[in-house]
Amino acid sequence: MIAVSVRMDGIQISGHANYSYDGYDIVCAGVTALTQTLIKSIEDLAEDEIEYEISPGEVDIHYGNLSEKAKTLVDSFFIGICVIAGEFPDNVRIA
Repeated sequence: MIAVSVRMDGIQISGHANYSYDGYDIVCAGVTALTQTLIKSIEDLAEDEIEYEISPGEVDIHYGNLSEKAKTLVDSFFIGICVIAGEFPDNVRIA
């Protein structure tokens, strides 16, 4: 199961969806796409400073005082994650 934690100072994502086998797991692909888009959007559109680490089954994103634009991007990410968690409750958990 993928666990997603959105905090005031960052986001942590850990685990594997185990919906399907590697390369065919649509749940993992959805979470990955949202996460990578969030990181790139905060850097390119909001131009906020963030730090992040990505490894198999683990993403840690750390940020400080986000701009309003970046906060909106985080909110949008959270909405997307909630949609996926609602559709696949056995595979994604909001922690």
